Amino acid sequence: MKNEKNISILKEMAESVRTCMFTTFTAKDEFGSRPMGTAKIEDDGTIWFFTNEYSPKSKEISKDDNVLLAYSDPSKNTYLTVKGKAELVDDKVRKEAYFSPFVKAWFPDGIEDPSLILIKVTPDEAEYWDSSSSKIVVLFSILKAVVTGDTPDMGKHDTMKF
Repeated sequence: MKNEKNISILKEMAESVRTCMFTTFTAKDEFGSRPMGTAKIEDDGTIWFFTNEYSPKSKEISKDDNVLLAYSDPSKNTYLTVKGKAELVDDKVRKEAYFSPFVKAWFPDGIEDPSLILIKVTPDEAEYWDSSSSKIVVLFSILKAVVTGDTPDMGKHDTMKF
């Protein structure tokens, strides 16, 4: 039951943003991040992305499958990080199901593009912060904390396992 709740939170927060910073480890064992559009989040929490099979990130995933996804929606004061394992998957059925006009901008030949491949991310752990309050309410909470010496109420925060 807890896992279903965690997946629901992950889906709701990530789907509302759609774009994340997708972080891998480079050949020099440094972090490499780039914005990536989420193609699909399945009911089991699996997160899918489209990429070029010959891109640096594909090579990085082949070397080290640990990834970090960071979703952020400052207008709603919501933030989500997802740690997981990534793998490159060539699945024509999923390509057809998840392909969109947005993806077509990078792959004009569509699912027939020979370099088009999917990245499957299986989450291990996620951490989120959800204030969902207006900026005025957040600012008031911070100012109140400064005056009273209390800690500001910044909303919900939790770490979830999958």
